[in-house]
Amino acid sequence: MSDRAATGATLLSSLRRLDDPPSLPGWNHAELADLLGDTVRTPAAVLVPLVRRGAMSSLLFTRRNEGMRTHAGQVSFPGGRIERDDADVIAAALRETEEETGILRGLVRPLGFLDCFETISGFAVTPVVAEVAPDYVLAPDPREVAEVFEVPLPFLLDVANLRRSEIDWRGRRREIYEYEYDGRRIWGATAAMLVNLLRRMEALP
Repeated sequence: MSDRAATGATLLSSLRRLDDPPSLPGWNHAELADLLGDTVRTPAAVLVPLVRRGAMSSLLFTRRNEGMRTHAGQVSFPGGRIERDDADVIAAALRETEEETGILRGLVRPLGFLDCFETISGFAVTPVVAEVAPDYVLAPDPREVAEVFEVPLPFLLDVANLRRSEIDWRGRRREIYEYEYDGRRIWGATAAMLVNLLRRMEALP
């Protein structure tokens, strides 16, 4: 088996099955319990889009418009809160991805889930890992998305590229993770979801 095939097999085997979606509490619940308490978490979903092109696989990200009220300019996975008309978290992730990037849901094949993640803004996020056809066509919504780009999967899976630091948040120190790739900073909840992937792949303690 080639290194690429082995990595792909390990990634797929690390995911929660489509018939086993995650639920609260999130894998990071203990870290936020003293900040959020019993606040009801708002359900949300993001797509973790895997693009395969020959020997190279990558993950697709968006960079939020600088004019957004929250998280302006930050790198994220496409996604958002689950709406009443969404059949489930997968439907929400596909809808948000199509709205934000223009990638048609028919070009997306869900593979599995990462663990539920709780955010400091009170969301309970379910990451849906999915394969996106490499011939996708972009039509990003300029009101939300400034840029759509890919990062090679080997770069993200190499723990040497993952940086840890601490910030002060509401009077306490919190550990955060980040990547720096081609002048773009991937941090916050997005980087934390990648950390969850690394841990599920047993590449990070």
